[in-house]
Amino acid sequence: MTDTRPNIVFVITDQQRHDTIRAMGFPYMDTPNLDALVEEGTAFSNMYVTSPCCAPSRASLFTGLYPHNSGVLRNDEVWPSTWVSDLAAAGYHCCNVGKMHTHPFEAPFGFHERHVVENKDRAHPNLPFFLDNWDKALMARGVEKPDRRSYRRRQDYATALGAFSWELDRDLHPDVFTGRLACRWLKEWNGTKPFFLQVGLPGPHPPYDPAPEDLEPYLDRDLPAPIPSDIEAQPKALQELQANHIRDDHDAVRHLAHPTDEQTRRQRAHYYANVSMIDGIMGEIRAALEQRGVADNTIIIFTSDHGDCLNDHGHSQKWTMYEHSVRVPAIIHDPRHPGGTRVDDLVSLMDLGPTVLEFAGLVPPSWMEGISLAPCIRGETEAPLRTEVFAELARDMIQSNAAFFTMIRTGPWKLVHISGTTEGQLFNLEDDPDECANLWDDANHADTRRQLTARLLEWRIESGLAAQGWLGRVAC
Repeated sequence: MTDTRPNIVFVITDQQRHDTIRAMGFPYMDTPNLDALVEEGTAFSNMYVTSPCCAPSRASLFTGLYPHNSGVLRNDEVWPSTWVSDLAAAGYHCCNVGKMHTHPFEAPFGFHERHVVENKDRAHPNLPFFLDNWDKALMARGVEKPDRRSYRRRQDYATALGAFSWELDRDLHPDVFTGRLACRWLKEWNGTKPFFLQVGLPGPHPPYDPAPEDLEPYLDRDLPAPIPSDIEAQPKALQELQANHIRDDHDAVRHLAHPTDEQTRRQRAHYYANVSMIDGIMGEIRAALEQRGVADNTIIIFTSDHGDCLNDHGHSQKWTMYEHSVRVPAIIHDPRHPGGTRVDDLVSLMDLGPTVLEFAGLVPPSWMEGISLAPCIRGETEAPLRTEVFAELARDMIQSNAAFFTMIRTGPWKLVHISGTTEGQLFNLEDDPDECANLWDDANHADTRRQLTARLLEWRIESGLAAQGWLGRVAC
């Protein structure tokens, strides 16, 4: 009997902020393929990650649990089992091409096959050695891998903010290489089962390295400027975060406390051009599905693991709870249902886990803290699935000052609690969408601060109870 369940292609970019798709209201972007997914599918405008850090966010997504329950609070912490195992047990052929940022890097985690590509730049003495598929492709071509070791030889390294044009052949660019490897898999795999193909594109994570032809349209375009730095008014933990970036060139980004307008504009042009390269890859993936003859029975999910501040508020990359760090694009394209739907309700990145399981005909485990978004695709929701979302960030090599950040977003409010200190952040996003007025110490909002802080305590207690069934699964 033929298995008619849908194939699922799950594309996850790395470090893509929410304001990077033209069809979602950002006219400075060139993203025709992502625009088509928005127009034909369901787009989520308020998708929040559970952690503004790669591995915790991804482990949360692939378990359906908050980081404090998955056990992955930092990069390079060992992952538990994932719901990919449930897909495999249910008869799906599961393949990963590209980045998942698991630890260990190449452990199966439920996949039948993995073709791993990791970070663009791992040339740091504190990072574990690993030769991924992209490294091997560069080696076979006889070229030097572009990373901070090679970029440091450039005269503009100290002023470029991590923005460098791609100088090797286009097919060797990590996003193109990964995307075309996924297309090759779609062409060559000769199985008959429904498949789950996870494609992890390494960009637009720095180095910001678009090909010149993708960069050119952005060079003279009117681009949004960064939200001005207010670092002196921020909690000390965030001041130390900026100082850490200035001391160390993480991911080949030499961060500056006071970059010029031209420097930040150039950085953003490279970043947005990286997204346009990814958009082109999305077009190639859709074409590969058409050529295989499975486009009409394949669900495409597109999202990212966290955002990038791009000098908003004076910060580099992620590790903060500002909107451009914790809010990401998310699109679900299901050819079985009419599209063109936009969902503005609060949703969490880990909600995509139970969503995939439901698409595959499975019942998500009761201990999952994610909530399936499948009813949104079917047009069956009236009330919001969530009225609040949470995010967490533990001390690591880069966010080194505070033991733990915790964020709650509900209604117009966002509160950021920083453990071990009396400092924090409180924003009214309706009145202050750029998060410039911290109301944490404002006596007029003391009740709001108290109520939201108390809600964090309740949530942690509820979350611990909800995950009891997960602990039983891990113990088995």
